[in-house]
Amino acid sequence: MDDGGGAGTAAGVNGSAVGTRLIVDIANVMGSRPDGWWRDRAGAANRMLAALPPLVGREVRGPDGAALCIVELVAVIEGAAKAAARPEGITVVAAPADGDGSIVEIAGSEASDRPTLVVTADRGLRARLATGVLVVGPGWLNDLLGR
Repeated sequence: MDDGGGAGTAAGVNGSAVGTRLIVDIANVMGSRPDGWWRDRAGAANRMLAALPPLVGREVRGPDGAALCIVELVAVIEGAAKAAARPEGITVVAAPADGDGSIVEIAGSEASDRPTLVVTADRGLRARLATGVLVVGPGWLNDLLGR
């Protein structure tokens, strides 16, 4: 089991990890680190998106400490970040308006029968998510990515 750093193991090895869909509010996670992202939003989004594909298949601890395996990863981008490249292995959604609306729609979609975990610190977005959707702050993902 991976608690945030390291490679982790694939789901099914010990059967205890729950296959989970991870939805990332890219703008919110980028904004959580004052690393100059605002000078080049598309470039910062490129770096963030490029770091995400290795998380698919990775077993991690969820916000409640339960074992999760990230089996699907959706990254939502908006504004200038929509110019970012789309790496293989994850789904990148360019929000037609605000990213929050797209995240609420994706998290509430019946297309996935998996538990959903959303990464955001946005309190307004958190309040709009359906009951049962788990939420973690950007620090959780930043720890996984070593940033």
